[in-house]
Parts: sequence; C-alpha cells; structure tokens
Amino acid sequence: MFGQSRFQLNAETGLPDIRDFAEFGAALRSMSTDGETHRLSDGMGELSAAIERVGKALSSHQRGATVGPLLVDLLTALRKHRQLVVSLSESWRSLYEYASYLAALNNFRVLVGQWLVERNISGDNEVVIEDFEMIGWRTLGEGLMMIDIHEQALSQAHQESALGNIDESRLAKAKNWWGQLRGKQEDFEHSNA
Repeated sequence: MFGQSRFQLNAETGLPDIRDFAEFGAALRSMSTDGETHRLSDGMGELSAAIERVGKALSSHQRGATVGPLLVDLLTALRKHRQLVVSLSESWRSLYEYASYLAALNNFRVLVGQWLVERNISGDNEVVIEDFEMIGWRTLGEGLMMIDIHEQALSQAHQESALGNIDESRLAKAKNWWGQLRGKQEDFEHSNA
C-alpha cells in the first residue's frame, strides 16, 4: 500500500530496531516533516519519558511513595497527549490507525487510573512491571504506526502530485492518439461500406 518504513529495521527480525523508550522518542523526532508530525512526535517523546520513569521505578522494585507520584505524572502526560491527538487535522483523523491510537491512549489512561485507585485502597503499588511495559510499548506502538502511515501517505501524495503534471501531458497524447486511431477506424468503416 505505502512505501518503506522510515525506521531502522533489525536485520534478523525485520522489525524496527528500537530498544527503549528514549530511543523511541528520538526516532519519532527524527522522522518529523510537517508541523503536526513534529508536535505529535515531541508529545510522544514526552509521553515515552514519563512511561520510562515509571518503568525504571518499577524495575528497581520501588513502591508506594515513589511510584504513586510517577503514575500521577504519567496520567497527566497521557491526558495532555490525548488532547494533542484529538486536535490533529483531518489527514490524521481519516487514518484507521488514528482510532486505534486514540483507543490505546484511552485504555492506558484508564489502567493508570485503576492502578492509582488500587494503590490507594491496598496501600501499596499493584502495578506489575511486565504488564506496565507491555501496555506502554503497545500504546506507543500504536502511535508509531499512525505516524509512520501518515508520513508514508504524505510522501505518496507528494509523489502523486508530482506525477500528476507528467500524467496530464501523457493523457493528452493518449487522447490525441486515440482520436487519430478512431478517425482511421471510421475512415476504414466508411471505405468498406
């Protein structure tokens, strides 16, 4: 459907070669071409940094007073980023990936809220690092897909508009050729009648 991905691919897996959230944010910023893509990639970089802070705290077995405020910060980052996504232009909203990313952001936001409520009820942190990382990567992956598809669509539109000028001259030549051919066909039919 579209061209090649702009991300560096792992030779063994054929998948984008991004190992952590910091690399993810940097990769997004590097592929920005227009204003909306740049704002969105910056927003995803900020979101990935908030996710990474929670992930580091969870992986070092920090609990309670350390993880709680980080989850609140993440919830704030998710709300802010969702507002950015909702304000994107029609070229984004028409993509299938837009709805998927928006749903992923909403689901992640709900889960973070649930984790915060559970923490307040149980008095401890109920977030499991594996669950958190999986949901974080999945959410960012949806955004990555949306940006990549949008960038490919923009690139294809630019290529098609450049080819449009060439195609118009070719179309005129084809119509001329067809007209001449039809004229000869009509002459042939009249001479055989």
